[in-house]
Amino acid sequence: MARVVKSLGRGGQSYAEKELGWNRVVIRKGMHELDSGIVCLNNYRGRGRKRAEAHLPNLLAAIKEIVDGQSQTDPTFRTTRLYTRLSAAEVREQLIAQKGYSDEELPCAATINSKLNELGYRLRTVLKSKPEKKFPKQTPSSHN
Repeated sequence: MARVVKSLGRGGQSYAEKELGWNRVVIRKGMHELDSGIVCLNNYRGRGRKRAEAHLPNLLAAIKEIVDGQSQTDPTFRTTRLYTRLSAAEVREQLIAQKGYSDEELPCAATINSKLNELGYRLRTVLKSKPEKKFPKQTPSSHN
C-alpha cells in the first residue's frame, strides 16, 4: 500500500483513501515502515482488561478447594459435570472468610459464577434420583 501511495506522489494518501477505500492510518503505518525499514507490530492481544486470574493467580485453586467439598456428581451419571449447592455469592463470602481475600480485591459474584462454569461446576441444587413408577398411570378410558 505504501509503495502505491508513494508512486502517486503528493496527495496520494487522500486519493487512495477516497478511490480505493484504504484506511489512512494503515497507509501512514506502511509509509513509516517503508521509510524506516522496521516492521511495526501492533500488540492487539495485549489490549483490553486482564482476566481475574492475572490479578489473583491462586484464585481458581482457592475456588476449587472451597467448592470440591460441597459438590456432587450427576445422580444419573449421564454427564461428567459436578453440581454444587453453593451460590457464587456464597463462594465469594467463603473466599473472604477462609482464604483471606479482601472484599475490594475479589471480583464480583457474576465473575466468580463464570469461573465456576469454566472449572466445570453447575450452580443448581442437586436432586435425588427419582425411582421409576412400577405401574403406568391409568387413563379415564381404562377404568371399567
